Amino acid sequence: MYKILAAKAVVYKLTLYTLLTSIIVISGCTTPKQVTRVDPDTTIDLSGRWNDTDSRMVAEEMIDDCLTHPWVNNHGTDTGSKPVVIVGNIRNKSLEHIPVGTFIADIERAFINTGKVRPVSSAGERGALREERADQGEFAAMETIKQMGRELGADYMMTGQINAIEDREGGDQVVFYQTDLTLTNIETNEKIWIGQKKIKKFIERNKIKW
Repeated sequence: MYKILAAKAVVYKLTLYTLLTSIIVISGCTTPKQVTRVDPDTTIDLSGRWNDTDSRMVAEEMIDDCLTHPWVNNHGTDTGSKPVVIVGNIRNKSLEHIPVGTFIADIERAFINTGKVRPVSSAGERGALREERADQGEFAAMETIKQMGRELGADYMMTGQINAIEDREGGDQVVFYQTDLTLTNIETNEKIWIGQKKIKKFIERNKIKW
């Protein structure tokens, strides 16, 4: 009985030693995480997926193309004012998760930076603003209350979609993105501008050599 217990104790010590040795080796091989802050405009493409650079680039190039078309000057000639634009529904039709909200924000920023149009709030944002005006009507000083029924109606709405096609062979991959945007006259339903932007990425993964 004593010999059996002694043998079990030896096995236990060996197992414990092996486990501790493995933990030490793994810990020694682990590379510590290092975080470096970079300029937000820096292009960093790790996975090849849609990223902040793609969103900003597509928004800026498409809005630049949109506002160089005749409809802007035609509107100014007909009304004597800048066109009022709202960014509506832009759908992600790809299988990849794409933060459409960020893309819409990039479009609105590109619109504002041109100074050629007057962007207005989306439906969701208008709800919060209307609640604020209603709240002011009850609690704010009379001379500071913002009136109901003074909202700026949009002349045009921008809508669109983002599609993606993937092709893979072995470790290599090609990802193709196509963004289609349409600007429509809200009163007449006339499509006054249609834009398209394509991005193609080749992702080559290093082969493991033995």
